[in-house]
Amino acid sequence: MNRLANAASPYLLQHANNPVDWYPWGTEALQKARDESKLIIVSIGYSACHWCHVMEHESFEDEQVATLMNEHFVCIKVDREERPDVDQIYMSAVQLMTNRGGWPLNCICLPDQRPIYGGTYYPKQDWINILTSLADFYGTRPKEAVEYAERLTEGIQQFESVDLITEQPQYTAADLKTIITNWKKHFDATEGGTGRSPKFPMPNNWLTLMRFAHLMQDESVARQVKLTLNKMACGGIYDHIGGGFARYSVDGRWHVPHFEKMLYDNAQLVGLYAEAYVWNKDELYKKVVEETIEFVKRELTSPGFGFYSALDADSEGIEGKFYTFTKAEIENILGDEADLFCTYYHITDDGNWEEEQTNVLHRNERDELLAHKLGMETGALQSAIAGAKARVFEARSRRIRPGLDNKILASWNGLMLNGICEAYRTFNSESYLALAIQNGTFIHQNLITEKYRLARIFRPGVNREEKVIAFLDDYANVIEAFIALYEVTFNKQWLDVAQKLADNAIAYYYDEGEGMFFYTAADDEQLIARKTEIMDGVISSSNSVMARNLKKISLFLDHQRYQEISAQLLRNVMPYMANYGSSYANWTLLLLEEIAGLYEVAITGNDAHAVRQEWEKHYIPNKIILGGTQENLPLLQNRVAAQSRIFICKDKTCGIPAYSVTEALKQILLS
Repeated sequence: MNRLANAASPYLLQHANNPVDWYPWGTEALQKARDESKLIIVSIGYSACHWCHVMEHESFEDEQVATLMNEHFVCIKVDREERPDVDQIYMSAVQLMTNRGGWPLNCICLPDQRPIYGGTYYPKQDWINILTSLADFYGTRPKEAVEYAERLTEGIQQFESVDLITEQPQYTAADLKTIITNWKKHFDATEGGTGRSPKFPMPNNWLTLMRFAHLMQDESVARQVKLTLNKMACGGIYDHIGGGFARYSVDGRWHVPHFEKMLYDNAQLVGLYAEAYVWNKDELYKKVVEETIEFVKRELTSPGFGFYSALDADSEGIEGKFYTFTKAEIENILGDEADLFCTYYHITDDGNWEEEQTNVLHRNERDELLAHKLGMETGALQSAIAGAKARVFEARSRRIRPGLDNKILASWNGLMLNGICEAYRTFNSESYLALAIQNGTFIHQNLITEKYRLARIFRPGVNREEKVIAFLDDYANVIEAFIALYEVTFNKQWLDVAQKLADNAIAYYYDEGEGMFFYTAADDEQLIARKTEIMDGVISSSNSVMARNLKKISLFLDHQRYQEISAQLLRNVMPYMANYGSSYANWTLLLLEEIAGLYEVAITGNDAHAVRQEWEKHYIPNKIILGGTQENLPLLQNRVAAQSRIFICKDKTCGIPAYSVTEALKQILLS
């Protein structure tokens, strides 16, 4: 076994038996490269990555390849989920060199970590050719290698950076219209989503567009959001048997996924579909939320109520084997009921994707339409399918399962906690609230030090007061989740923790001179560049989440400093947003809140929780909620009495107290 044998990361452990002399990222490997003047191979991936497994099998398990790598290079394996700071730098390098990126990510660097070449997946012979050429290039023309590395490193340091904007612009609806008009050009009006293939769910895109459609009364955007939510929920990207979404579909119809299931996708999609149900009460949305939370509870929840990171795409060495079926397998499980089930999920003898006779379950029609075609009552169809699904699920549970990545990450737990809070807001399920509080307690007790520094990764048995590594996304997503947990409980301890974490984020990550947050802390390991994360991807960028967090905290606490930083962040990014709405989705949501305004809804009195539950039935997305029976926030001062009342405030002005939700809603409609 190589040096990865003692790693905690499941991804690194997958490579512990390779003949490659792998090192984890750290002082030992980096010093060896300097001492021996060897190039470094930085190979980055994650445990659920299908093509990472393919490259390992083809190249890293091969003795010939390993001999070449070990002789000429210092080989470092990185779990991108543990060290996103390292991944961020070398992903920037590969994107600058090739205009594309992905995983596995392979970068060849000088002994001082500066990259000179990189790419993603390489077949074995290509990998051999590249390494041979680079070893020769560095051995015979080291000066050229250094000159190229200098230019590339300058590019990395400039990549995804913005200028400081000191003058506050006046934001208008016209700014929003420009962003959305350009965004619409990329809509797929037939299959939903944007572009053609592959298709990623991009929850932050559809959350922003849904709120825009509602607040700005744009029916064309509303249609696109509904189409996308329906297509994703009916497509093969959704696990119709066990709940939860795969990471993306390889085709343009949401049909055939890469089968890995990531916590971060499912966390955000739970929140998206839950909020969508308040906006447009489609029972399909409710079903998706219920089944996805059940999947997370069943398969991604630790005994202590932390959430694990992912499930692999592969089982038994075959991608998707756990999730797909032949028609004969379904007939063996269901007998006489198989025909209806196969019709419902488009299962055929020949199969419906590239694997012969194998089917990815998906739907093309809503239950009402199919029931009508089959001459059945909708309820009877749904009941029959539910019974058949239970039997298929039971049969599937006896298969060899995909591998589990049991890392518990602060950032992704924050995302899941936020999604569960949104589900509780919408469906008022006490089981959702219990799970949210259990996870919030887990994060507080295990990932936050006494000085309110975060640890990115939960490591059982490790003293949380030891020096810990965390990144801005850990702070941003946990803060957002604890704000949400306050809003559904009115327990101020969660808001207090959010504020203390925000103060540390400002102290250790914020750059006053640039007016942006760095991704790494001031006292973290210094890499070849200290980066800012600005553009929203599948997960919203940490700067955009912090901007929205600080805006909310400023309203809860009447604290101008938080508002000033939030405003500075948006000012800096605003010039880049017009043409790339999808890459600035969460920033666009902040802009929408600036233009439409944020309501502060204070609900006080002995029945505050019951009133809050009634309030949540109405779609008012641009709001914060506070309340309870204690005068523990500025807006609650002198407003708490036994009788329940609702105070609607906006722009530092509050209306008269309302004694019912109906009265309070009238104030919003008239504002």
